[in-house]
Amino acid sequence: MARTKAATHDQQRNAILSKAAELFADKGFHATSMSQLAAACGVSKPLLYHYAKDKAEMLFSVADSYMDTLVDLVDEVESEALPPEAHLRRLIARFLETYATAHSHHRVLVQDVRHLDEAPRQQVADKERAVVAAFARAVAAVEPGVSDKGLDKVVAMILFGMMNWTFTWLRANGPLTYEDMAPLVTGILLNGVHGTLGEHKHNNVPA
Repeated sequence: MARTKAATHDQQRNAILSKAAELFADKGFHATSMSQLAAACGVSKPLLYHYAKDKAEMLFSVADSYMDTLVDLVDEVESEALPPEAHLRRLIARFLETYATAHSHHRVLVQDVRHLDEAPRQQVADKERAVVAAFARAVAAVEPGVSDKGLDKVVAMILFGMMNWTFTWLRANGPLTYEDMAPLVTGILLNGVHGTLGEHKHNNVPA
């Protein structure tokens, strides 16, 4: 019985966090109230406070749980022990696959985490740094020279620059999907613009 109650609590919490992510992404953290969150979740405000003491804690939970997902994703790919280039390709593909179904969580992560207090913001940032470090290792494994010059993290950040802002322009009804983006991003990273057509099945880009 206790296990069933715990599972129900976790399911309810996850549903609330998903709704909170949608509201924060749509309205912004400061413009979203606990009353609006409760209404969107279909629960009373007292029940909502059972899951978070305030909306800042809810924001932290949204961002922190999303980072846990990304950290776990890195661990999963690393456990496959693929050759260096295949490993990097898999990381890029799996992250973009996750981004495709987590628009709200991703928008909250890149736009709203700055509103958190120092301690929770740093907890999220520590996990972000761990993910960047994993990508930097993957880049260095493909081309050790970038690490020798201290550029492995720089290249990893350039890679995230290509991936992290796709939610601002990649449209669901557009000519490209997130699945299409993985080989395109990989081709640009490994071979520059010359690598795009060889890696990607489309010859056009979205307007």
